[in-house]
Amino acid sequence: MILSFLRRRRPNDVIEDLYQRVARAARQPALFLELGFPDTAEGRFEALVLHVALIVRRLNALSAPAPDAGQDLVDVMFRELDRALRELGTSDLAVPKRMKALAGIFNDRMRRYAAAVDAGDETELRRLLAVRLGEPAERHAALAAYVRASAADLDGLDFDALLQRPDPFPPAVRFVERT
Repeated sequence: MILSFLRRRRPNDVIEDLYQRVARAARQPALFLELGFPDTAEGRFEALVLHVALIVRRLNALSAPAPDAGQDLVDVMFRELDRALRELGTSDLAVPKRMKALAGIFNDRMRRYAAAVDAGDETELRRLLAVRLGEPAERHAALAAYVRASAADLDGLDFDALLQRPDPFPPAVRFVERT
């Protein structure tokens, strides 16, 4: 009986696993090599924010306890960002200020991405991506297609499927425009 208890997964482990899968999706090489994210700390942050925002959007649309899991996912992301800032040598006094700024950025991005996806507003989605990535909106058709397809895939998942799916996002390389 004790062994079965030890084998059971805690809810936090499930959210940690989900975060790792989302973070892995946000690091797909095609996102950086082909779809416009700069391979910089800021670009990696933008890719992570986009992916977490899409997952949280879906979790918030589901019934309880899914929205709580979405908040737990955001908490894990910020715990990892805090750790990363400290590893990069950010001072203990500066970390809270940086985290507050990152939280504001994340909340704004999450709200705007969700609104554009929910409205099916391709123009706004491309504009948001262009603002974040610094290129003309026309250059982001493939990335916008990736975002729309990701959101549609996630919208087809229930809570359990979302938590258990090994790859919550489609391969970004599928959306690379071939010229």
